[in-house]
Amino acid sequence: MLNLSLKFNKQIPSLRLSFGVFLCIAFCVNAQTSKDTIRVMSFNILHGATVKNDFNLDTIAGVINRYNPDLVAMQEVDFKTNRAKKLDLATELGQKTKMASLFAKAMPYDGGAYGEAVLSNYTFIRTENIKLPHLPTSEPRAALKTVVETKNGNRIVFVGTHLDHLEEDTNRIMQAKALVAALKHVDLPMLLVGDLNDSPTSKTLSILQEVFRKPTHSNALKNTCPASDPSMCIDHILFDKKHDWEVLEYEVLCENYASDHCIVYATLVFRP
Repeated sequence: MLNLSLKFNKQIPSLRLSFGVFLCIAFCVNAQTSKDTIRVMSFNILHGATVKNDFNLDTIAGVINRYNPDLVAMQEVDFKTNRAKKLDLATELGQKTKMASLFAKAMPYDGGAYGEAVLSNYTFIRTENIKLPHLPTSEPRAALKTVVETKNGNRIVFVGTHLDHLEEDTNRIMQAKALVAALKHVDLPMLLVGDLNDSPTSKTLSILQEVFRKPTHSNALKNTCPASDPSMCIDHILFDKKHDWEVLEYEVLCENYASDHCIVYATLVFRP
């Protein structure tokens, strides 16, 4: 009996260890597969000027706060330019919305810089300013690539950009191809958000669709510019084709005072 008891007692730590490993595996798998509901916004902020050119950051922040997004891609963002009163607009709007902020320079402008910004309620893990190609006579453009960690621990690549605005699409095609080349090998789930200055049926969007999808929600085809009487669908929220995304809500919000573009807002579900 003594020998049997000793043998049994020696097995207990092994049993406890095995049970502990089982619990750890079960917990870790569950943590890694938790879905996230993510609220996303694209907002061309017209360098803070508003359509009345009265420079009202409180109005812009108020619009963002009203819809409470988790991630915002902002275009036409000034960094310490003379026209923006030497303010860092990304930081100012981050403070007014209580969101983390990042700015990516596309070009020097008016004593400061001009480019893209991202606001986030999530933690930034990595960031990159992707310089986009353009003709020598055209404005430089950029894409701000961020990796964020959601509340459920999923890592998402969120890319905010503003493609060329000229009627001739040469620059936009080059820029779309550059984005595909930069992003097609990314394994993490991705969102591409911003003012793409082209329609859902354009060559620009067809190039991007090598990697991304435009939501099939009926509102995703609504016109977004100009805000006073929209006639073009040029502001978009796209998600990657490799992962499982569901669109719960997609809205085009025309705040005629805050910007000359309508704001695009979507509620998405990501399932690992």
